[in-house]
Amino acid sequence: MTEEQNNRLVTLEEYIIQSQNRFPGATGELSQLLRDIGLAAKIISREVNKAGITNILGFDGTTNVHGESVKKLDIFADQQLISALERSKITCMVISEENDGIVELKSSGGKYIVYMDPLDGSSNIDVNVSIGSIFSIYQREPRFDPAIREEDALQPGIKQVAAGYVLYGSSTTLAYTTGLGVSLFTLDPSIGEFILSDPKVKIPSHGCIYSINEGSYNSWEPGLKKYIKYCQEEDEESGRPYSARYIGSMVADIHRTLIKGGIFIYPHSKKYPQGKLRLMYECNPLSFIIEQAGGMATDGKGRIMEIEPTSIHQHTPIFIGSPENVTHVMDFLVEYEEVAP
Repeated sequence: MTEEQNNRLVTLEEYIIQSQNRFPGATGELSQLLRDIGLAAKIISREVNKAGITNILGFDGTTNVHGESVKKLDIFADQQLISALERSKITCMVISEENDGIVELKSSGGKYIVYMDPLDGSSNIDVNVSIGSIFSIYQREPRFDPAIREEDALQPGIKQVAAGYVLYGSSTTLAYTTGLGVSLFTLDPSIGEFILSDPKVKIPSHGCIYSINEGSYNSWEPGLKKYIKYCQEEDEESGRPYSARYIGSMVADIHRTLIKGGIFIYPHSKKYPQGKLRLMYECNPLSFIIEQAGGMATDGKGRIMEIEPTSIHQHTPIFIGSPENVTHVMDFLVEYEEVAP
């Protein structure tokens, strides 16, 4: 930030416009898309904060494409984000956790494709634990055929033009990247604006926190079991034992990892042989954020963002966080790799 910016509040909209102005020839369409998502996030934040008194808690009686029970707030968040993207007329399709296939918008000529998890961690809604929204933006590949196809959306994470998340917690926080670092904003409810709180977030190179659902320990591969035991061993010189922190909302766990360092792990298991988290609207956008902040993200074998997707709802294991922590767990996975008989 400039000295002048340090002495006054900078809003999300102002920051996006300033960033756009650094690039001669920029059309402003991506900036408009980010502003639309920011507006939807404000509306979702308002409803999340008063959910207990507006009869919007609980299940609506349906299930989503993954067979998970849908909450009323899931549907509300999904509708708000799709509506915001529809208004801008620059998005041709949306892929959401709450919808089976693609959602084709009225502006079929729009050049952007948006993946989103409208309300990540919604199983925590009823107990007032932090939840969030995740978004991932791609450009549609130009071609002569104007018809919208699902194949247009099957692009690896390295082709994302922007990604981010909104965390609804003790404060509402928005983080996003366009490939030039990660910027962090906090919603000021008194003026209804997202205010810049950190223009260049950097993840610590190493952290003493690990985040994983240890209830699945018995179904992990040997290398991961060994790594977790390593994290739990006492060693003052290396700062162990590490602290275990697991919220069960990926946005909240990743936000803590981004700020404090460490590692978040959701591996494959006997119950979820391909992993449980979704590649396109959970792992790719959050990997983009973490990498732009100086971290790493892998599926245990290679870089998450280099995976060639075969399905819009594809699953993947993920190991994500501070580079030293992720590199270390990879060493354990390789050293104790199970050899097929």
